[in-house]
Amino acid sequence: LFVGSSSFTNWKDVQNYFPSHTIINRGFGGSSLTDVIRYANDIIFPYQPKQIVIYCGENDIAGDSTVTGKMVFERLKKLYTDIRTHAAHVPIVYISMKPSPSRWSMKSRMLDGNSRIQKFLKKKNRNGVFVDVWKAMLGANARPMEELFVEDMLHMNKNGYAIWQKLIQPYLIN
Repeated sequence: LFVGSSSFTNWKDVQNYFPSHTIINRGFGGSSLTDVIRYANDIIFPYQPKQIVIYCGENDIAGDSTVTGKMVFERLKKLYTDIRTHAAHVPIVYISMKPSPSRWSMKSRMLDGNSRIQKFLKKKNRNGVFVDVWKAMLGANARPMEELFVEDMLHMNKNGYAIWQKLIQPYLIN
């Protein structure tokens, strides 16, 4: 089960990237972690997923300049706890916030959130995995590779999703 924001919503052909898995994509555009928490009873729990893959947090920071990396981490921790209450042993994969050219000015808050979430999930063994897409999406100049994005420089094209596929694949269970 893929849940989160428009980076999942726009991945219309996600099933083609993971042909040996049945993917249910319940991402919805503009969502923040507070939205995913609020709608978990509709977008997560009814599916009784074998695994949950989350991409969310970027809109939390972009939508409110007062949201810190620590706040994104606390929201993810709340979602993680809610999932554990309903599905104690379902593996969770969290995809790091990505380096979007249009949101590059927010990178310090995103990196802080990514770091906190990574440390938290590292303690969860295989039941909580952090997948770092940030570094893989940077060019030699240490800035986002614009060729991975569509015109808005926020959403990805097939080249960006190909990077995600390579990084996510090893963590998907059969």
